[in-house]
Amino acid sequence: MADIETFRRETRAWLEANCPAEMRTPPDEENDRCWGGRNWKFKSEAQRQWFEAMRDRGWTVPDWPKEYGGGGLSKEETKVLRQEMRALNCRAPLDSFGIWMLGPALLKYGTDAQKKEHLPKIARGEIRWCQGYSEPGAGSDLASLQTRADDHGDHFIINGQKIWTSYADKADWIFCLVRTDFSAKKHEGISFVLFDMASPGVTTRPILLISGKSPFCETFFDNVKALKSNLVGVQNKGWDVAKYLLTHERDMIGAMGLGGGRPLGQVAADAIGVENGVLDAPVLRADLARLEVDAWAFQLAMERAVDLSKAGQSHPAYSSFLKYYGTELNKRRHELTMSTLGSDGLEWESARSQEGDAPRAWLRTKANSIEGGTSEVQLNIITKRILELPGA
Repeated sequence: MADIETFRRETRAWLEANCPAEMRTPPDEENDRCWGGRNWKFKSEAQRQWFEAMRDRGWTVPDWPKEYGGGGLSKEETKVLRQEMRALNCRAPLDSFGIWMLGPALLKYGTDAQKKEHLPKIARGEIRWCQGYSEPGAGSDLASLQTRADDHGDHFIINGQKIWTSYADKADWIFCLVRTDFSAKKHEGISFVLFDMASPGVTTRPILLISGKSPFCETFFDNVKALKSNLVGVQNKGWDVAKYLLTHERDMIGAMGLGGGRPLGQVAADAIGVENGVLDAPVLRADLARLEVDAWAFQLAMERAVDLSKAGQSHPAYSSFLKYYGTELNKRRHELTMSTLGSDGLEWESARSQEGDAPRAWLRTKANSIEGGTSEVQLNIITKRILELPGA
C-alpha cells in the first residue's frame, strides 16, 4: 500500500507538470480528441505535447507490456493513473479502436510477430484502425456474414461489403471478419484478418445520418489481397476472436455513459440561471441529481469490472450489462441537455450553438442502443447468461 501511495504522489506531480491547461477541459468537437494515424494533424501544440508526453511514458496504454509500447503498470497502478487523470480532468492522450478493441484481442490471440508488428504502432498512435464486422445482411445476426476470403496459398483474396464501418474513410488498417469456409456451420468458417485500407480494391462511402454528420461508412472489397501472416487466431475459428473483441467494444460504448463534455449542471446553470446558488428549476434539478447519482454508481461498476477482469473473475456477459446501462445513461444525459436548453437546443446552424452541437449529439445518441449489439440483444444476454432465467 505504501508503494501505491508513493506511485500516486509521483503520478499526480507528473500529470500536474506535464498536462497542459488546455488538455484539462472537456473536448468540444471531434478534432479535440487525438485519434492518431498516418494522416493525423494535431489541432494545437498543447494536444501534441500532451500526446507525446504520455506516449513516451507508455501511458497511452499504461497496462500493456513495455515491449509493445505500453507502460508496464500493474492493475493497481493503472487504476491510480486513471483516478489521478480524472481528478485533474486530463483528456485521454489518444483515442483508438486499436487500444480499445484490437489491442486486447492481439494480446490474447496474436502471434509474437503480430504483437511486435502492430501493438507498438497502436501505442504510438501511428496507425488508425477501423472495424469490419457488420454487413447489410448481417447486423445483430453477425455470424451470417457473407464477405468471403478465398485461399491463395500465402494470402487471401477478399470480396464483399461491410456497413456502419466507423471512420473507415480515415482509418489506415482494418480488422475484418471474413468467411473462409462456406460449407461450415454459420458460426464456424469465419476468420479474423487484418489488412491495409490503402490496399487496391478497398473503397469507402460515408453514410449521412439524421444529425447531418456521421462517422459511419459503407466499405467495399473488390479482390483485396490480405496476407495470411495477418490472420489472427486459427483459420475458420475467427468467431472466438470476434466474441472476445466484442466484450471490449461493449465496454468502450458503455463508457459513453460517463459523459465527458461540460458538466450538465453547469450547462443548466448557464441556460436557466441560479437563485441563491441553486438551479432555478426544481424538477430539472432533481432529474440532474438523479443522473449524477446514477453516473457515479456506473463509474464504480466500470471500475469493479476492470478489477474483476484483471483478477480473472469477470463474467463473459458482464460487458453486455455495461453496454446496455452506459448507452441508456448517455441517452438520458442528452435528453436532459435538450430539456435544459429549451428552444435554444433546437439551433441547427449557428456560431452560438457551435453548428448545432447539442441537437446533433442528441440525435447521434439514438444509435448508441443499436451499435455494438442492440439493447434488446444485450437484455437477452443478461437474462440468459447472468440471471440464468429460462427462455420463452
